[in-house]
Order: sequence, then structure tokens, then C-alpha cells
Amino acid sequence: MNVRRVASIGGVTVAVLLLAGCGGSDEEAQTESVAAAPPTTTTTTAAPTTTTVAPTTTTTTSEPTTTTTVPEAPTSLVDVPYERNESYYFTSPDGQFHCGIVKLPTRTEAGCEGTTDPVPPRPDDCVVNWGNGIRVENEGEGAFMCSGGPVYLSGDETAALPAGSTLSKLGFSCTTTEADVTCVNDDTGHGFTVAAGSNETF
Repeated sequence: MNVRRVASIGGVTVAVLLLAGCGGSDEEAQTESVAAAPPTTTTTTAAPTTTTVAPTTTTTTSEPTTTTTVPEAPTSLVDVPYERNESYYFTSPDGQFHCGIVKLPTRTEAGCEGTTDPVPPRPDDCVVNWGNGIRVENEGEGAFMCSGGPVYLSGDETAALPAGSTLSKLGFSCTTTEADVTCVNDDTGHGFTVAAGSNETF
């Protein structure tokens, strides 16, 4: 056998073995590489949902307490509802006496009508109703009335003058208590006090 040919065959054999070895190594390497690579796992982690509940705030609003004080009866009253045609009419608190501060053509007077006791004797010159009322005029002391009929009725429903009140009009002042009525001429100081069981003129 030719030595050159054997050497050539041997070289070819070695080359084939080397290629086979290289090929095997690449496949194994690829196989090892695939086996060694960890499996790809896609994990989606949802962000935790946080629900915040706002605290409930209860507000209690206390309104200030308003205290209404009813004032006592005033010492001087307004014209309404006492005024009627330039005169002023009222009743005693208990309604037993009808009173007025009255402007007449020739004079102004204050008086009250109602049943009172005692009553002085009727004067000789009085031929009509006597002792049913007392008045005080522009001049002179208070005196019982001699009249032909009611004098201090306004024709409308007359309001009471509350106890402890004073009505001052046309130069006269009338003051009430629970028991009586007193009317005075502001200039002269003369007048009267009248009640169901008593009376006084001055």
C-alpha cells in the first residue's frame, strides 16, 4: 500500500471525526443551553387596591336660645286703639267702668261711668241721671255727674287700659290699678278716684 494514500485516508478520517465531534458538541451545547435556561414565566402582579373611607363627621349645631321677655305694661301708652275723633276712650281693667278724656266744644274733661258706692245725695238742680259717674273738667275739683245718658262710650269696642298704665292726653292723665281708676287735671291737680266699692273726689 502506498504510504501517502494511507496518510491521506487517515487525515480524512480524522477530519470527519473532528467534524462529527464539533457537530455533536454544538448540538449538545445548544441542548444544554436550552435545558439550562430557566423557563420564562410572566407573572403579572396587580397593584393592591386600597379603598379609603373618609371618616364620618357629625356636626351638631346648637342654635342660641332666644329668650323673649314680655315687658310690663308701659306707663305711657300710644294713641291707638284709644283715640276716637280727637278724644280718648278706655275701660277699667275689669271692664266695670267706661272712661274717657274727651274734647268738647266748650271744654275738655276726663271722667268714668259705672256703678260705685257710696253716692252723695242728688242735688236739686239735677233732674236726670245722677251718681252714675265722676268727672273732672278744666277748672274745679272732681265731681259726680248729672247726665241724660252715657258720656264716655265711643260707639266702638273700647279697649281696657291695663293695670299700672297711664294715659296722658289733652292735659289730663288717667291711671289704672286692678281695683280703680284715677284721673287728674295735669294743670290743677284736681281729679277723682273711682272703684266699685269706693270713690274719692279732690
